[in-house]
Amino acid sequence: MLENGWGIDGRVIARTAYPITLLGTLLSDPGNGSQYYTNLNLVPNEPIYLYGAAYPGGKAINRAAFQTPTGTNTGDAPRNFVRGFGESQVNFAARREFAFSERTHLQFRAEAFNIFNHPTFGYVDPTITDATFGQATMTLNQSLGNVASQYQQGGPRSMQFALHLAF
Repeated sequence: MLENGWGIDGRVIARTAYPITLLGTLLSDPGNGSQYYTNLNLVPNEPIYLYGAAYPGGKAINRAAFQTPTGTNTGDAPRNFVRGFGESQVNFAARREFAFSERTHLQFRAEAFNIFNHPTFGYVDPTITDATFGQATMTLNQSLGNVASQYQQGGPRSMQFALHLAF
């Protein structure tokens, strides 16, 4: 608590990128009819990622670095070695408490989420047969569900104001 009933709160969120399970060809198991995706084969001497302003978030998985396996081969690309995007976000709040009596007080609060408006990308298309393979197709807040963006990590900068009366 600062002077005259003022207070501030801050929160920094940071994490590394989650792994992406790459998907090759969709196959059917003749024994039980269940469907599954094969893994992919690595192509030697090809970069795994491409970088540049043409890609959401500045990077994409290089399609040329992978091939679909032939037949029922499962593929030789290691599991979980390709990564999506990390996350960093700073949230900040300022509040002031007004006391009316010993048991009654009012709190005003202003909160800012993602104050630096840093874009955070989420879902990366893992299916090699898709036109958007290896590219981020959603921001993180769109990838996590349908909660309002100010309550979800990775959304655009947003603010909210609140009054809380306690008695």
